[in-house]
Amino acid sequence: MTQNTASIPRPLVRANQWFIFLSVIATWLTDQSWILVLPLTAGLLGTFFGYNPVMKVAKLFLTKKPSEYIPEDKEQQQFNQYIAIFLLALGFMSYSFGWTSVALIATSLVALASFIAILGFCVGCFIRFQWQQYRYRKTQDQP
Repeated sequence: MTQNTASIPRPLVRANQWFIFLSVIATWLTDQSWILVLPLTAGLLGTFFGYNPVMKVAKLFLTKKPSEYIPEDKEQQQFNQYIAIFLLALGFMSYSFGWTSVALIATSLVALASFIAILGFCVGCFIRFQWQQYRYRKTQDQP
């Protein structure tokens, strides 16, 4: 029995990761914090309305059917997106309030995570896996 799980083609996930990473780099280079609103908005739209404009545009450039690409688990990607949304929002608000240190830490974390994911290791996946293991072990310890 196979379980059909919702998935996202890897090139669309990569496009979103690059967009986040490059937006943070552009924010640092230009000192224009409003740039963070772009990936933040895309993430919020994708999370709450199922419409990520970055992925929609990237989908236009796919050369094969979406099902022919390596699939990424949709639930895992949503978890990763929650983390990215939180860090991008924290970064933007921190820049807005003049809390440069907090802004740099938040944006560094999201940029680092997105770049490491581009290279092939999913930090969010590791965090989610550890959380799921913790919850499982906790249920096993109960009488």
